[in-house]
Amino acid sequence: MARVSGVDIPDNKRGEISLTYIFGISRSRANTILEKAGVDKNIKVKDWTDDQFSKVRKEISEFRLEGELRSEIQLNIKRLQDIGSYRGIRHRIGLPLRGQKTKNNARTRRGKKRTIAGKKK
Repeated sequence: MARVSGVDIPDNKRGEISLTYIFGISRSRANTILEKAGVDKNIKVKDWTDDQFSKVRKEISEFRLEGELRSEIQLNIKRLQDIGSYRGIRHRIGLPLRGQKTKNNARTRRGKKRTIAGKKK
């Protein structure tokens, strides 16, 4: 496996797909990186030359990725919680933040269903 930006990217996949294994790189960003580096996006990573690897690494170094990006996201969430904004409060109690209803479908955010015993007479 090739190592780019501290992440092992798969050799047997095309360049645009392999780069998406790095946190912070989507398909569109991977395509622009490969385009700027002058590497064909349809060539598999195992067929890249050392020169192509160095060009891709140089283009990738311009972006905030992996640990740096994760910590920035966490700091943004912490800032929202500290100032007590609506989104920060929703983050804190683990509910959806962007206006979704929670009565029926919020399982992704709220977690596994917990059954509450019925009322005793």
